[in-house]
Amino acid sequence: MVQSVELLLDADLDARVRAQWRALVEAGLPSLGRHTGATNAPHVTLTVASGVGPAHEDALADALPPADLPLPLLLGGYVVFGSHKHVLARLVVPSARLLDLHARAASAWADALEVAPTGLPGRWTPHVTLASHLTDTQLGQALTALRGLDEAVHDGTGSAVEVRRWDGTAKEAWALHG
Repeated sequence: MVQSVELLLDADLDARVRAQWRALVEAGLPSLGRHTGATNAPHVTLTVASGVGPAHEDALADALPPADLPLPLLLGGYVVFGSHKHVLARLVVPSARLLDLHARAASAWADALEVAPTGLPGRWTPHVTLASHLTDTQLGQALTALRGLDEAVHDGTGSAVEVRRWDGTAKEAWALHG
């Protein structure tokens, strides 16, 4: 199953993304707001693999010290992934600090089992997912629903405040430096 390294957002930015999730739910559309698990939180995925070992965990902790945070983030416009069932997300404007942090995370897991190619430096698109499995029609409806939100909700300024590890096999998440 999937193993990932994620950046969690500060409370204000998290709340603004959750407001976007709610707007999609209220419009009857797919939304990450429909996932009610305790570990569901707006995040930026840094790297993904199908299997990591203790050496990868140690390398990751060394590569991403607590001093890296908080990391200023700016959410940009909407971005769409996929060609049949779409993923709608907010682009994260890639600052030099964010790209450096990502490169270090990717390097720490470079020899892990089945590293996702879309998480490699030069191929990574930093984003915060709003919804997945959208049809073409739903994609248009989602953009319309989001357009109606207050401008303050669209403000994408904030910061990443925690590096989190997600273990999809155990369905557990924890702070890297907890």
